[in-house]
Amino acid sequence: MPITRLEQMIDALKSRPRKRLIAAYANDAHTVAAVSRAVELGIVEGTLVGDREKIAAACKEAGIDPGRLAIVHEPDEGRATALAVAMVSSGEGQILMKGLVSTDKYMRAILDKERGLMDPGAILSHVSVIDNPRYHKLIVCGDVAVIPQPELKEKIAIAQYLIRTAHALGIERPKLAVVAASEQVLPKMQACVDAAILAKMAERGQLKGAIVDGPLGLDAAIDSEAAKIKGIGGEVAGDADCLLFANIEAGNVFYKTNTKLAGAELAAMVAGARAPAILSSRGDSVATKTYSIALGALTAS
Repeated sequence: MPITRLEQMIDALKSRPRKRLIAAYANDAHTVAAVSRAVELGIVEGTLVGDREKIAAACKEAGIDPGRLAIVHEPDEGRATALAVAMVSSGEGQILMKGLVSTDKYMRAILDKERGLMDPGAILSHVSVIDNPRYHKLIVCGDVAVIPQPELKEKIAIAQYLIRTAHALGIERPKLAVVAASEQVLPKMQACVDAAILAKMAERGQLKGAIVDGPLGLDAAIDSEAAKIKGIGGEVAGDADCLLFANIEAGNVFYKTNTKLAGAELAAMVAGARAPAILSSRGDSVATKTYSIALGALTAS
């Protein structure tokens, strides 16, 4: 059965072997609490890399027994992050997580040509899974945080990551909408042209594992009544599992509108590296970070 709400990921993981999560520079209470919660739920094993004293203080602040977590002492932010990446690269862990480290240092460690987690030619992209109480299932979308203005090659990679994530959620043949401002294939709007190319690629088997349609306006992608009024048919219209945005502005506004105005919860990660990399904000809630860990565990090999 496909997973239709984020909390269902937890139950799905309990029957599987646990993956090990390595948290980079995990000196903050939110990271410690999220990893501890995920360990308590039985979905991962946890290793925290950072300043032992600060981690102990964070555990005390959150009321957590530090004995339930493995701690690797490295007080320097850059070295702690590089060590966490190296541990995942060597197979000591299968999921990487950002702690208190700045995003630029975290991404730099992942992208490091000698010690990072990238294969030649790989493209990093941010994947979000949004649980909006007004939509009948999860929305897998991207890119909202990493690629500012994706060209066709990058959109192909984003589509593949969205499809793989949907598969990990138990959706055998996800419906992917390539979102644009119009359903018409307008030559002067690159988003519409790229969407049409992606849809044709899927039709001819060059994009596998999903039903892809586009260009589709957001309303036509997720609202069956709007699609009907507009006269848009097909399997994707009004029932999309995945949304591929034309640029980071469109994706980021959608992401923040869902969480800030619509009461949505989410899970998020960076795909494209040899292991899922959780890139939660320092201000994200413990629930968001816990769901993101669960998403990483579902997609980790």
